Amino acid sequence: MHTRYGASGLLCALVFAQASGQALPQVNDPIPAQPIASALTAFSRQTGLQIVYVSRVADQVQSAAIPGGLSAQEALRRLLDTTGLTFEFLDQRTVTIVVEKKRDSTVPATRTTSLREDDSRYIRLVQAEPASSARSESSAKASLPAERSGEARPLEEVVVSGIRGSLRESLDSKREATAIVDVINSEDIGKFPDKNVADSLQRIPGISVDRIWGEGRDIFVRGTDSTMNRTLMNGQSVASAYWWANDNPSRGFNYDILASELVAALEVYKSPEADIDEGSIGGLVNVRTRRPMDLAPFTARVSAEAQYSDLPDEVDPQVSGLLSWQNDAGTFGALGSVSYQTRNMRRDGLEAFPDNTLFDITDQNGNVTRDVYSVWGGGSAIFQQDRERITANATLQFRPDDRWDIALNYVNSDMDMDNHNQNYLFMPGGYKLPAGATVTNPVFIPTSDGRQALVGGRLDDPNTPGASIEPIYREAFIESQVIDLDVSFKGDGWRLHGQSGYTNAEGGSDRDQNYWFQGNTREVINLGPNTIEVAYPDLDATDAAALTLVPANLRDWVRKMEEEEFYAQGDLQVDIDSGFFKSFKTGVKFRDDTVENNRQVGTVDPDNPNYAALSAITMDQVSTGLTPALHGEAATSGSLTRYAWINGDLARQVIDPLLDLQYDFDERAYYKINEQIVAAYVKGDFELGRLRGNAGVRAVRTDQDSTAFINGARGTVSRSYTDYLPSVNAVFGITNDLLLRGAVSRAMARNTFQDLSANITIDATTGSASAGNPQLDPIYADQFELGAEWYFSDASLVSATYFWKSLDTFIYRRTASEAIDGQTLNVTRPFNSDDGADIQGVELQWQQSFGGGFGAVLNYTFTDAEVDPVPGQPKLQLQGNSEDQLNASAYFENDRFSVRLSYNYRSDAFGALTMGSQIVTDAYEQLDATASWNWSDAVVLYATAVNITNEVIYQRTDDGIPVGFYENGPRYSLGARVRF
Repeated sequence: MHTRYGASGLLCALVFAQASGQALPQVNDPIPAQPIASALTAFSRQTGLQIVYVSRVADQVQSAAIPGGLSAQEALRRLLDTTGLTFEFLDQRTVTIVVEKKRDSTVPATRTTSLREDDSRYIRLVQAEPASSARSESSAKASLPAERSGEARPLEEVVVSGIRGSLRESLDSKREATAIVDVINSEDIGKFPDKNVADSLQRIPGISVDRIWGEGRDIFVRGTDSTMNRTLMNGQSVASAYWWANDNPSRGFNYDILASELVAALEVYKSPEADIDEGSIGGLVNVRTRRPMDLAPFTARVSAEAQYSDLPDEVDPQVSGLLSWQNDAGTFGALGSVSYQTRNMRRDGLEAFPDNTLFDITDQNGNVTRDVYSVWGGGSAIFQQDRERITANATLQFRPDDRWDIALNYVNSDMDMDNHNQNYLFMPGGYKLPAGATVTNPVFIPTSDGRQALVGGRLDDPNTPGASIEPIYREAFIESQVIDLDVSFKGDGWRLHGQSGYTNAEGGSDRDQNYWFQGNTREVINLGPNTIEVAYPDLDATDAAALTLVPANLRDWVRKMEEEEFYAQGDLQVDIDSGFFKSFKTGVKFRDDTVENNRQVGTVDPDNPNYAALSAITMDQVSTGLTPALHGEAATSGSLTRYAWINGDLARQVIDPLLDLQYDFDERAYYKINEQIVAAYVKGDFELGRLRGNAGVRAVRTDQDSTAFINGARGTVSRSYTDYLPSVNAVFGITNDLLLRGAVSRAMARNTFQDLSANITIDATTGSASAGNPQLDPIYADQFELGAEWYFSDASLVSATYFWKSLDTFIYRRTASEAIDGQTLNVTRPFNSDDGADIQGVELQWQQSFGGGFGAVLNYTFTDAEVDPVPGQPKLQLQGNSEDQLNASAYFENDRFSVRLSYNYRSDAFGALTMGSQIVTDAYEQLDATASWNWSDAVVLYATAVNITNEVIYQRTDDGIPVGFYENGPRYSLGARVRF
């Protein structure tokens, strides 16, 4: 029998067995060890007591065996012995089963606050037949597990769904945690219109995401850059990679590779614990995947969706499925899931390319302005990508008895991301000014380092290149996989945990080939914080014949970035149960992580016999028309919104047979970094009255080798360092519903692999160079948090948390001219600042169910970051910081329908230093919505809308020099979920 309830949601299971006559507070017959649900049914049958407990207990816990002839209280105590559960009498006839307050921290920290996924969805109502006074044959039956005895009535499953239930579950996890943790469970993720994990995470207080490609890819936590925040899966590292030519391996995580369907819960640890991996200053994200014994014994789910993307005007299919099974004994389970997603993506961009080269500008009257910045160039760009992602997960779980829990988990994600972009360029700093062009009516603005930048005027000399188009065609990919073995054993008063595994990732492109056509013309530019306008007085951008192929500028990059890591850890927890400390936990962990970057570069040989024929090709030979209308939201009156572009298939037919590209290994792009990290920790869980928490210290040894080609020879720079990272987390219950939290810790973050490399990377478009510094020190932070949480009603919370971080250093970049292979290039290198930065802020959260199906979730984060000045550098803001972040959701649901409207806002965010000041991403807001209709108990129809108002991402320098204005367009989808 299935009964559907709506938004009210139910979290308890009621086992209700009532005797026909006077209830006897005595257990006369033995009850063997069995699943707790059936054991409690047998107990209730004999005693006549009603028993209330959280539904996860029914499927996850085995009872102990007990003899007959015991009082009800003693029998129940023995039944629950070793289970981690205890009981309380609500009245003379009703008993509640609860989890003991002391946490079982032998289970990895990433699972201590987890709930069964179906806790908020299933309630089992079981009523046993009355006990008989004649106990001969029936007595024997009563001693068997209830589900086999034939005396229990069939289970009635009450399916409970809804936004309110999922929010309640997240709050329960937050409430029971000792550290400062925020949680989103899988049901809640399903209620958001998000297609990847980063977009779901940005609903959490203090987290913002980078949406430069239309979906969340990198996360920023509490004012810290994405590189200072690690992401784990089931408590362990996940190798990550990128596909774009100008991206590099990072300490951050590329959330593109994770489908939200893979996730059981997202756990964000904002205060560290000694048994959790180091490497995060803002926060650590743990992605917890599903396990078969966290689900009903047989679970099957299928979803199908069609997504319409407005900008490319395309509809794409998305399909996912999950199958989970357990044997009858509940000792073995298997789970498999797969998610398939395609997406036709288009991004329109008005761009300018910052450059640190200084020019002497001569105007039409011969006046010279010295040491002036100019952008290398800029353009009107259209980017198109055909994205295909397949994510698969397989898990085997074995629980031979209530002491063992063994899980083998495999995750694989493959993405093919074939794409091309075309950019019609103007090139003041790249071509015009180096050729000596004068500037008529130049317009300058001051920069923060005391210089000036050229932002307007006409760059003269119609006989030098002033317009070009650079189409780039890429066959790109990202692959990532994890295989992990997790073993836990529970002894009498002690627990042992071990985990080991391997993860690897590859990303890059099998083809990254450009074509370059250019024409001679003057340029008229007008650049401002929200303006990129250009005119070409001597040619028509819609005339394909005006541009000619330049073979010397053609190239193909075949790039592969790889990461692989082996890890192993062991943990032991021992109960003390005396005095202040209740348990002691210690463990060790070893990680061996290697990152490698390789690139082959293909160029046209000047001695190619087809060189003259290539130089004679004009773009009209490979063009079939004009671009679609571009920049509908970002363009101003003088922006270039349409131009002639090439047909890629035609270019491959006409141009590629003549190229005969010659490929060479690019020594400058190569680097390999290996880190061997050994960590050991001790942690004690304490409890005294209303106070509970933990204190510990983590010791970490890092051995690092950075290998690259230096002056033509391969060399390695080695270094080692040891860190001691103490932490204390405490919770004080002022009342049952009002908690006071505090945390004090020292944290560290290692620098990015690219920054630690000794190689030099040349930008694909501008030719400027960046290099690493293998002597960079890690970033350390002393941290403090203090907060209060009031759980004033069902699925409701008001909380406030103050946080403070003092960073001992930060990374800044300095640009200088260097001779590289006979060329003079502006090379930008990273350095540690002598002084650091202070971050402080407040997180406010309000969540409430109003009744009648209505509810709201609101959180706001204020972050104030003060950066100590760097001598010789303009004043900096902390990279990655946004002062204000706001997330708001309003929802309505009843038995059949639910709808949720979500709003996200992030104020200006600061980035790297260039052209005398920092890059700033302007304040950004986005409105999303989702709605669903419960067509039946098993089928849900839903619709989503993302970026409804088609917001534009604006990037500029802090002085007002434009960098890029990107428009990704809204997306809409319709789909169905089927549950068996």
